[in-house]
Amino acid sequence: MIKNSVLKGVFLVGFGATSYGMLATFVKMAYGEGFTTAEVTTSQFIYGIIGLLFLNLFQKIKNKNTAPKASKQNIFHLMLAGTSLGMTSLFYYLAVKYIPVSIGIVLLMQTVWMGVLLEMILEKKIPSTQKIISVVIVLIGTVLATNLINATIELDWRGILWGVLAAASFTTTMFTANRVAVGISSAQRSLYMLLGGAVIVFSFALVTQTAAFNFAIFLKWGIVLALFGTIIPPMLLNAGFPLTGIGLGSIVSAIELPVSVMMAYMLLNEEVNGIQWFGILLIILAIIIMNINFKKQLN
Repeated sequence: MIKNSVLKGVFLVGFGATSYGMLATFVKMAYGEGFTTAEVTTSQFIYGIIGLLFLNLFQKIKNKNTAPKASKQNIFHLMLAGTSLGMTSLFYYLAVKYIPVSIGIVLLMQTVWMGVLLEMILEKKIPSTQKIISVVIVLIGTVLATNLINATIELDWRGILWGVLAAASFTTTMFTANRVAVGISSAQRSLYMLLGGAVIVFSFALVTQTAAFNFAIFLKWGIVLALFGTIIPPMLLNAGFPLTGIGLGSIVSAIELPVSVMMAYMLLNEEVNGIQWFGILLIILAIIIMNINFKKQLN
């Protein structure tokens, strides 16, 4: 029988991942209205920082200053780790500018095999058979989900490049997020990582925004992008993962993939054929295989 706490964790992680899954479609809709990548990311990060400042203030009042505070070293390390968060947003949003959202999210999911590769390099040991099988399934699923077997399909190489870079950056974010300043609250950690990411995002805006900045983005899409990208998901995932554990949480968070594809299908009218859906299912299967403890199941 599933414990209530685990079930609660499943719902929290599921809703957090669902929020992330909606994000790229909203970005694509903002592009359709003429907003730039710089405007989209800047508005998202500014609202996100404001939201997390209020959240930290609320927690500070609630805990009556008893919660551990971040040291200068914590803040530096978190902001440094947060630069990869900023790069992930930039690379992913640039990717969906040139390729369909349904392809972009599949490329982002390459974090599955990139994570295994990074772990192998850092820990200097060969991955388990279970992980190797998962990686092979992910690669096969990617070929199918991106419809590469269809000779007539043409994908903009810029979108593919940005998508792969987004996956690499996201892999770095996942590894650093769970290893840096773990002794302080998730709200503080999220805030300082977001500030680090903001340095990257604002620098990008200064360099690339040649036309006048369209502040209408703050009224139209900024709040939506911040809620679904930088406020709600981190709160729900940080609250849900301790209840589910990394394995079950990773499996549940895979819902981000079909949600993103379905949103693109319904709101952007992107075509997704049966072969692509099969590839998406293979990627989800790989995530499940990677996170199931088979030895425990057999005992």
